[in-house]
Amino acid sequence: MSKTIRLTAAQAMIRYLTAQMTETGEPFIAGIWAIFGHGNVAGIGEALHGARDQIPTWRGHNEQTMAHAAIAYAKQSGRRRAMAVATSIGPGGTNMVTAAALAHVNRLPVLLIPGDVFAHRGPDPVLQQIESFGDGTVTANDTFKPVSRYFDRISRPEHLLTALPRAFRIMTDPADCGPVTLAFCQDVQAEAYDYPASFFEPKIWYQRRIRPDAGELDRAAEAIKAAKNPVIVAGGGVHYSGATEALQAFAEAHNIPVAETQAGKSALAWDHPLNLGPIGVTGGDPANKICESADLVLGVGTRFQDFTTGSWGLFANPARVLISLNTAAYDAEKHGAMPVQSDALVGLEELTSALGAYKADALAPDLKADWFAAVDALTDAPTDGNALPTDMQVIGAVQRAANDNTVAMCAAGTMPGELHKLWKAPRPGAYHMEYGFSCMGYEIAGAMGIKMAQPDRDVICFTGDGTYMMANSELATAAMMGIGFTVVVTDNRGFGCINRLQMGTGGAEFNNLLDHTIHETPSAIDFAAHARAMGATSVKVASIAELEDALAKRGDITGPYVIVIDTDPYPSTPNGGTWWEVAVPEVSTRPEVNEKRAAYEAALEKRKTQ
Repeated sequence: MSKTIRLTAAQAMIRYLTAQMTETGEPFIAGIWAIFGHGNVAGIGEALHGARDQIPTWRGHNEQTMAHAAIAYAKQSGRRRAMAVATSIGPGGTNMVTAAALAHVNRLPVLLIPGDVFAHRGPDPVLQQIESFGDGTVTANDTFKPVSRYFDRISRPEHLLTALPRAFRIMTDPADCGPVTLAFCQDVQAEAYDYPASFFEPKIWYQRRIRPDAGELDRAAEAIKAAKNPVIVAGGGVHYSGATEALQAFAEAHNIPVAETQAGKSALAWDHPLNLGPIGVTGGDPANKICESADLVLGVGTRFQDFTTGSWGLFANPARVLISLNTAAYDAEKHGAMPVQSDALVGLEELTSALGAYKADALAPDLKADWFAAVDALTDAPTDGNALPTDMQVIGAVQRAANDNTVAMCAAGTMPGELHKLWKAPRPGAYHMEYGFSCMGYEIAGAMGIKMAQPDRDVICFTGDGTYMMANSELATAAMMGIGFTVVVTDNRGFGCINRLQMGTGGAEFNNLLDHTIHETPSAIDFAAHARAMGATSVKVASIAELEDALAKRGDITGPYVIVIDTDPYPSTPNGGTWWEVAVPEVSTRPEVNEKRAAYEAALEKRKTQ
């Protein structure tokens, strides 16, 4: 007779989590973030307390940002490890929906465990329950379904026997990787069941490496051999598959230049001769010029987001061939691409064997030199002591203070575009950008997650005042836990990035910068004082020179360190970039809008011919 162990469903789940291991012998789930409420404190809370010596539980201050920290941890870990996030029902759960969407878009693993209603329905409607008038099986947690790679509702204790293995298959599968949501009915958490002891035996989850189909590989190799000026677009999959060295070897063997997406940036060192740098809307001239004329585009581990492709207007050569090497068939088949469904590392290795001695034509040697000659001066310290610093000058100051161990990170607003163009990443993992979902509020929590993944790294977070106001509470968590990273807050008094977009589409400045919003009392937020109140060390600096002095002290700081500097909301890097489709109103009384509409329509017509 097989042996069983009698546990509550919550206890069984936690025991199972502790037994799931990586190839290197570490628990795949590094720990659990939890905010308790009536939907999980009695069941999951008791289970976590009982397992506190086997798995750490951390308490954050907001469910969304706890999940952001977990997602950043997984991203910086190369998807080799992940974290779980447990919440109560109702608002505690729905607070995580945005984070689930972020993980889904970025193909990153996280285990979300929102509490749910009573399965037996005795107290319906329970506190914080959303009632569906037409479907008795629907709860607030159904909002997770479109933003989860796997969703299940645990309404019986034995459901865990199938749900948990499915959850881990998704989180550890390179092709299907993404967020898992297990909505856990609160009464079921406390119910006992006789689970098979074998269910809790340690299991190693190996990272599957999908090898390319022979036919797909041959067709791709023949297409590349026929190309004279191909280009590689490196995406996040290069990092997740550990293929950065393979990418370099492939590029060098065949003399094919590499352009980097936001997720792919740092796949090659910035100064590698074949690294053209950033591509697309936030890209530079070297990559964009080559991509415009390329007769073959080989995407490696990229989902070809519109910022990468210039809303599919960048690859202008009418004869160009598009090849997509990707673990996920969904991404490999996009926009009529010639698919090579494969892990990036083995795919590049097998593709280079198939190409033999093939080499592309040599690049024009002055492309990168001309680019840096044009933009390097933008990052120099200002000579006019009375002018507000620009974002580019802030980046320059941080770049000069950075070292090979620095991780520059950001997520939304002005800085992603400027960092993509200007930041010089010396090695893989030195650049961490959440630009798949471009989610404001990821930055501070994400910096904490990066530092938890790699405690020895020098983590520097760029964030604006707008994003800081959206989600700053995990500064208090980092201070409480003694997690040290640096936050540079560029205060341009509003949403400077969107204000520029508004102006760029012919709109009047309205409701973005604080000066252009309705208020009775002018805003005067002391971000340094606020950060200090939450336990961070903080300072307000008045110049780039003072910023550099403050950055030089970061090694002596324990816990989070916040540096605030006022910046000019208007300037941005004038070089590089390409068209991005933003619909301009077809009818307007403003001539500026009509002018931009005409340009928009012309761009649409141009794309039709490509």
